[in-house]
Amino acid sequence: MQSGKLLTARLLDEQTLEATRQRFSELLGEEVTLEQSVDASLLGGIRVEIGGRVYDDTLRGQLSALKGAVLLKSRDVLEGAATHPEATGRIKALLEEQLETVASVPRTRAFGRTLRAGDGIATVSGLSGCRYGELLQMGEDAYGIAMNLNEDTVDVVILSGEDAVHVGTEVLGTGRVLSVPVGGGVIGRVVDPLGQPIDGKGPIKAERMRPLEAPAPAIIDRQPVSRPMETGLLAIDATVPIGRGQRELIIGDRQTGKTSVAVDAILNQRGKDMLCVYVAIGQKVSTVAQVIGVLEKAGAMAYTCVVCSTASDSAPMQYIAPYCGCAIAEHFMYAGKDVLVVYDDLSKHAVAYRAMSLLLHRPPGREAYPGDVFYLHSRLLERAAHLSDALGGGSMTALPIVETQMGDISAYIPTNVISITDGQIFLDTELFRAGTRPAINVGLSVSRVGGAAQTRAMRKVSGQLRLELAQYREMLVFSQFSSDMDSATQDMLHYGARLTEILCQKNNAPLPMPVQVAFLYAMSRGLISHTIDMKLLERFKREYPALLLEQFPAVVAQIQEKKALTGEIEEGLRQSVEAWLLGAGA
Repeated sequence: MQSGKLLTARLLDEQTLEATRQRFSELLGEEVTLEQSVDASLLGGIRVEIGGRVYDDTLRGQLSALKGAVLLKSRDVLEGAATHPEATGRIKALLEEQLETVASVPRTRAFGRTLRAGDGIATVSGLSGCRYGELLQMGEDAYGIAMNLNEDTVDVVILSGEDAVHVGTEVLGTGRVLSVPVGGGVIGRVVDPLGQPIDGKGPIKAERMRPLEAPAPAIIDRQPVSRPMETGLLAIDATVPIGRGQRELIIGDRQTGKTSVAVDAILNQRGKDMLCVYVAIGQKVSTVAQVIGVLEKAGAMAYTCVVCSTASDSAPMQYIAPYCGCAIAEHFMYAGKDVLVVYDDLSKHAVAYRAMSLLLHRPPGREAYPGDVFYLHSRLLERAAHLSDALGGGSMTALPIVETQMGDISAYIPTNVISITDGQIFLDTELFRAGTRPAINVGLSVSRVGGAAQTRAMRKVSGQLRLELAQYREMLVFSQFSSDMDSATQDMLHYGARLTEILCQKNNAPLPMPVQVAFLYAMSRGLISHTIDMKLLERFKREYPALLLEQFPAVVAQIQEKKALTGEIEEGLRQSVEAWLLGAGA
């Protein structure tokens, strides 16, 4: 026998009460007892809470469902009501349609009540049939996600409205997972991890809603990474190239330029038919505002969406932030477009998940992280792919960022993410302090896609670059112990120092691919002397790009079009370098 609670706007007579009890006994297949209570706010109809579910056929429930359906399905109609000449008729038809729908069938939903609440976690009794990850409505305005499915209770992570959740709060199942608005309306906007705008520019006109969690594309649905995703940073594009659809980790200590590398990569996508999503996880508000300011100043917000979860946000909001960014990017990928998504950073994401897991009383493992922390990032990063032509050929390139402590890349979270990604860009603290920007340690950085993600022109001029830099680093160490060096060693040290200087680059100043090729061609072919004065070399870096783009546009256009070095292009590059040297009096 099951016991339940019957709520009505006014008391029912005995005959109606018995008929209701028999109806629910037949529905549940066993005897039922109902305790009747009066709640005038129901306005009319009956509401039965029994067996972890609620059967709502009240007028208040129908009005609430009508409100939700209208807001969900007709936001664009309501927004245009003031200007659209037929808006009034469209709204009237919509209201009639939705009213007929919600009034025809009583709503049956999973139902429970909060037993305990605190620290963003609630324990709820009831909720029979609740699924893992289901979105739950807690009271009127609070929402949470079901995380632990226990025998008699469900542990819920509260996403919003935490202050309104207390012991006894009514919890209803929605029957759906957490979803965010996606589509062209999010481009140029700053949103929170729930997809709601926080930039003060009004509501977002979404094409559809997309769940945060989704399976990664199967192997057969992918194709090899073969198209370059140029960052505009010569040191990266020449030594650790990134392809469209690749997952390349940016790793290094605090304050070594990790975010700057990612932001430069976004700036370089201007005019390249590539959309970008920047996800800030646990960052200071001032830091995020500074990044947005850089993007706006460079005009990059025209093709970028920013998902912002700051350090002041709760751990659950920081936890869902990268999945929100991934869902937004995934929509464009399956639409056949190329997308770049930056996760800044996954170290803070893992810390937020650890805080959630400890509050949920999940067993801690190494460094108090739960055992599934590896799956936390793998299911996120595996969704980045270069889709097959049958699925539109779109791509999602992921640049996750991970922070290390004292350069220790063998720590728990760094090794986990390194094993998931297709390579890493390691930013070295010592190089950064020495003035090498970006401070890329070529020996510890690698791209598992390699030359397949480079144009033939770049591949030709950068083929020996990693080896030359490695030899220079090695010679530099030995030179500290010896002052007597032969001419070949001295020449290598001079060349390595100038090659390192060529690879140095200022923030927010990405270089076009033809200029990168020209720089490396000038160095590798000896057009720039190995003993050139450093100040003159710095001047060459500043002035030569403008000379190449303005006085030799045909050479630039040929490199851009053919993406290879022909005899004619090489001659044009040689003439451009000689023209600068002549003008500089070198």
